[in-house]
Amino acid sequence: MIEKIDTILAQGGNGTDDNKTGAIVTPLYFSTAYRHPGLGESTGFDYARLNTPTRHILEEQLAVLEQGVQAFATSSGMSAIDLVFSTVLKTGDHFLTSDDLYGGTYRYFDSIVTQRGVSYDPCSNLDDFLTKIQPKTKLIWLETPSNPMMKIFDIQQISAVVKAKYPDIILAVDNTFLTPIFQQPLTLGADIVVHSATKYLGGHNDILAGAVITGVDELAAQLETVLATNGQVLDPFSSWLLIRSLKTLHVRMIRHNENGHYLADKLVDVSGVSHLNYAGVGGMISFYLASGYDVDAFLKGLHIASFAESLGGPETLITIPAVQTHHDMSQAQRLALGITDQLVRVSAGLEDKDDLLNDLTQAIEGAKL
Repeated sequence: MIEKIDTILAQGGNGTDDNKTGAIVTPLYFSTAYRHPGLGESTGFDYARLNTPTRHILEEQLAVLEQGVQAFATSSGMSAIDLVFSTVLKTGDHFLTSDDLYGGTYRYFDSIVTQRGVSYDPCSNLDDFLTKIQPKTKLIWLETPSNPMMKIFDIQQISAVVKAKYPDIILAVDNTFLTPIFQQPLTLGADIVVHSATKYLGGHNDILAGAVITGVDELAAQLETVLATNGQVLDPFSSWLLIRSLKTLHVRMIRHNENGHYLADKLVDVSGVSHLNYAGVGGMISFYLASGYDVDAFLKGLHIASFAESLGGPETLITIPAVQTHHDMSQAQRLALGITDQLVRVSAGLEDKDDLLNDLTQAIEGAKL
């Protein structure tokens, strides 16, 4: 039995067409309709919103990678989040969330408060979570490491303490930043894992996708029903591209991690960097440009890194959260989390680490007023 994740990734999809062609590469099925052998009979595929052969192969692999019982590939990271909340919450329910989050997630949370009649509270630590649990609390949402402050929440501790007293509360974790290479939340006590597969899982800045994986059979059945009803499924071509991308995930994450460590270690000593945030693992860092350094001049001085709103690809990307990922939040909300106009988020790509350091350093030096 294959157990090592590197082998699982490299072999992903191989052998799935052995009964027809023996193709090493997973076949791509564009069909939206499938012939029925007869009344009450099915090949297992009926209509593309319900399932497709290509998406089925992808979902099986995602479930194995996160050690879940079933996975669901969706049309974006936000649609993956919506699948979870549409499944778990109903009008009048309450949920808790870690306080530092991707701005789009906060925007979604605020929208469902208005549109679906739910409520939520942000929490900064375990005691905060325990204090704010209500009789109608159904879900705890964690993003760890967090975006953009790289804050760490102890999944195992939160799960153990909360479920000892409130076993019915569902724990969901956004694992986008670390991927199953560095973190497998279901093995730490989470019930659901979510990915913006647009990021590291896709890894090439050419796929818009999301993923939801659960280790609970009952939740799997509920998620499957909601997905089939609402239809936020991943299309066949994007599914095929994601299968392709996963084959190199372990190799890419090693390099992202190496470059992230190196930049975090070196940038703290660069004049013009006042503070740096790093989770100690992965390719994501953030830092503050010191007072007297111009953010726009820094961005325009970059030669290798690109000023763009995404992460997890081969190219190093720079984001200014205050005006990009978190611009919908009020200034007071951003400042409470430490998201100032001087905060710079870096998604360390696959380039040479010294080239990256030199590019960032010269851009910082050139931004001094």
